[in-house]
Amino acid sequence: MKQNGTRNLFLCLLYVMTATGLQAQNPLITDQFTADPSARVFEGRLYVFPSHDVPCGPGQGFIGFCMPDYHVFSSENLTDWTDHGVILSQNQVNWVDSNRYSFWAPDCIEKDGKYYFYFPAVGKDTTHYPGMWVGVAVADKPWGPYSPEPVPMAGVRGIDPNPFIDRDGQAYLYWAGRGSLVVAKLSEDMKSIVGEPRTVTNLPAGFKEGPYLFERNGIYYFTYPTVTNKTEELAYATGDNPLGPFKYRGIIMDESPVGCWTNHHSILEYKGQWYLFYHHNDLSPDFDKNRSIRADSLFFEADGSIRKVIPSWRGVGLSPADSKIQIDRYSDISDTCVSIDYLDVSIKSLGWYIQSDKENNWIRYNQVDFGDKEYLKLMVRAWPRGSAGLEVHLDKPDGPLVSSLLLDPADNWQEYMQVAAAPKGVHDLFLVLKSNEMVKLDWIRFE
Repeated sequence: MKQNGTRNLFLCLLYVMTATGLQAQNPLITDQFTADPSARVFEGRLYVFPSHDVPCGPGQGFIGFCMPDYHVFSSENLTDWTDHGVILSQNQVNWVDSNRYSFWAPDCIEKDGKYYFYFPAVGKDTTHYPGMWVGVAVADKPWGPYSPEPVPMAGVRGIDPNPFIDRDGQAYLYWAGRGSLVVAKLSEDMKSIVGEPRTVTNLPAGFKEGPYLFERNGIYYFTYPTVTNKTEELAYATGDNPLGPFKYRGIIMDESPVGCWTNHHSILEYKGQWYLFYHHNDLSPDFDKNRSIRADSLFFEADGSIRKVIPSWRGVGLSPADSKIQIDRYSDISDTCVSIDYLDVSIKSLGWYIQSDKENNWIRYNQVDFGDKEYLKLMVRAWPRGSAGLEVHLDKPDGPLVSSLLLDPADNWQEYMQVAAAPKGVHDLFLVLKSNEMVKLDWIRFE
């Protein structure tokens, strides 16, 4: 990738998608900045508890970050996301210094019908609570309202709390503190730790934070962000006990190619597929402390090792054919260069467009759900610089033809409507340029 002042992303690499399940678009949330996504499944629905980045005002923030509250988002299909609003604000927690905007990476877990939300923050009382501590709030529903405990958890000084409940019912809390990653058992009421924290050992040297533990087939996966070069990559170790010892196994996701210093993640299974939730600075390329959450499918090898996840724009979840399909969030492109840019560099939340000027260049957008409806019209938002042809095919560049459009020269964005075939079921779409004229494409939609 190459960056310049207009944030053109010249893409001469073919991103190979290994996922074959449900796919959608990254980033998941575009109307606000979100980071540090902790994903959980409660009562058959997927919830994501991220932190909330906001631009800092004068004198605000904690080491460059401003994070005043927490939202929770949920989805049944990983495509349509519901924002349940603010579930906890720094002004609601008596022990938190609300001038520091220090609501960093949280997590949530359910036990016996109660939801326990763990969060780090800087305390007002710097004598008894210097630096970052971890608090807990409790609710009857995943979306709250949450009632915070009056003081932070004793003995839990640090950031990035991650709760885990083992198959025998014993709960644990992992966090980053004391210059390392630590773990302790949680008490029966989930509000305090039992005994002294234990340091997780046998991991490679280097900065570490954001621990996240999960279990699969009797193997406990201890995962975390770490820095070995310039920015954070995601690594993992495995063991046969929640307390370790753990054996280092390798990298889950490489460091960011465009300089987003942090990454923070969670991993879970939902409806038979494993997913990695993480963040990047898609909507704030020039300032990596305003981030956006993403998700991609994750796969295991036969020996239980994790196959490295390649970040994609396509993401996870089916795309309904009658939605605006953002084809700049593509799955693959042909092996000649195309480019992507923001629709408006001053309002990046408006999204992106993709452009090309080479005949037979194609863009693949996978997993579009036509269901059993009769979709007879195709709408395209395009900006052709000259007369240009565009074809839409199913499943491969020369697959069944859905529609063929002739785009007239224009000096701004135009919406074109054309008669389409009536495909059924789930298909990959291929948009194929049929001329050497420059064409910008924003979205397509079926009616």
